[in-house]
Amino acid sequence: MSKKTIRLDGLSLTLEDIVKVARKGYKVELSEPAGRAVAEAASLVERWALSDQVVYGVTTGFGDLASVKISPKDRRVLQENLLRSHACGVGEPYPVDVTRAIMLLRINTLSRGHSGISLATLTSLIDLLNARVHPLIPNQGSVGASGDLCPLSHLAIALLGDGDAEYKGRIVPVKAALADAKLKPISLGAKEGLALNNGTAVMNAVGALAILDAEKLAKTADVVAALSMEALHGVPYAYDARTHALRAYKGQGDVASNIRRLIEGSEIVQRYGKERVQDAYSLRCVPQVHGASRDALAYVRSVLEVEINSVTDNPLIFPKDEEALSGGNFHGQPLALAMDFFGIAMAEFASISERRQARMVDASLSGLPPFLIEDCGLNSGFMIPQYTSAALVSENKVLAHPSSVDSIPTSANQEDHVSMGGYAARKAARILRNAHQVLAIEMLLAAQALNFSLLSLKPGRGTLAAHECVRGAVPYIKKDEYLHPLIQRVIELVERGSVVDAVEAQIGELA
Repeated sequence: MSKKTIRLDGLSLTLEDIVKVARKGYKVELSEPAGRAVAEAASLVERWALSDQVVYGVTTGFGDLASVKISPKDRRVLQENLLRSHACGVGEPYPVDVTRAIMLLRINTLSRGHSGISLATLTSLIDLLNARVHPLIPNQGSVGASGDLCPLSHLAIALLGDGDAEYKGRIVPVKAALADAKLKPISLGAKEGLALNNGTAVMNAVGALAILDAEKLAKTADVVAALSMEALHGVPYAYDARTHALRAYKGQGDVASNIRRLIEGSEIVQRYGKERVQDAYSLRCVPQVHGASRDALAYVRSVLEVEINSVTDNPLIFPKDEEALSGGNFHGQPLALAMDFFGIAMAEFASISERRQARMVDASLSGLPPFLIEDCGLNSGFMIPQYTSAALVSENKVLAHPSSVDSIPTSANQEDHVSMGGYAARKAARILRNAHQVLAIEMLLAAQALNFSLLSLKPGRGTLAAHECVRGAVPYIKKDEYLHPLIQRVIELVERGSVVDAVEAQIGELA
């Protein structure tokens, strides 16, 4: 096995593996035990398909049509009809990294051998991923039960040669991509369409990539808060370890420790710590607010770690018992709740950040030049970047409304309670993107504000490393400039984790 290949058994995939496949181009292959399990279940399904036994989705229709018996000669057509009729999504396609994560997660769950897909069809899906043929999957159309039927159908029809795909940097018909990659469209056997489109792989993929990005952003949030704390001449008492030992939330303690390490050796803190005993909540309560969001992310991670190695289609095949059980593992409620929580947690990182920004541009609160510019009046300085953050934070307040409380019945009321997990995940990813941008704007403002203190006082070792990293991308601003490209540069620093890397190179890994 190549070092850049992930071997799948349906049981041991990690979130970090998903990033390797989704963003670093790793290939995948099935383990031998997984291959045997898949073949065993497929053999049982083939027997059922040739019999008169009533098995949902094999010898019957789907959803409210489960009572309609399908004749043996039509049972293969049934599966392809299912996919083509369900591939009816709208909206922008998912980006390539999400599409690759979706493909990976679908392969991983099918590899458990409880779905009834044939080894040949599963291998074709693996070949599609490894050849980097990425079906265009519209991001709207899933209600999160029976899983992500609509978007997963857009993935699955690519195996039939239908639809379009991103291939070699271009959008092309799937048939053209398959031909260039020396692959061929396939025909489906019994239950294979249902195995391919019934499950939670889409909401799971969006969530898996988002949680890893969010965990990086949590460190960035602490760095930015420490920069702002020094820029606003904050005092250190709120971060004392003795306080946090009395309320032993892990996130809170980790954030307080990070702030202490970031400002260690700060002449600014030493100077102003003699004049005041406390700061406004947006500084004083950083450990409690950032920490609570971190603890929320830990919960979300625990849910996603279960889901990525779960079997979530229907009916489930149990070869040893020769049974097919119709259940509800496709229901996205665990993910819907988790991703709603994720969105709220990320919104809070942005919300408290905007409050620190507002203090920095308000001379009556900061003691700094109005709007952080030397010749204010002629120059507006950083007045409007705080507006942008305020707009993003207000957008997040609407997006953070939970999707999981908004069920709507489908399939003639057969599917009468759904999770809306797909939308919960998409909203969460959008809130995360907004939080990246809000924290980047705070970083730009804090770097500017800190320059006024650097004339006479030295910051902490960690905050100095962060400031120098920002200054490597964006200069100190003496008069009004076109700010959009400067903000974009800092957003790129935040998204790459460059500032955190620079800090950790100086003070060691942050919690």
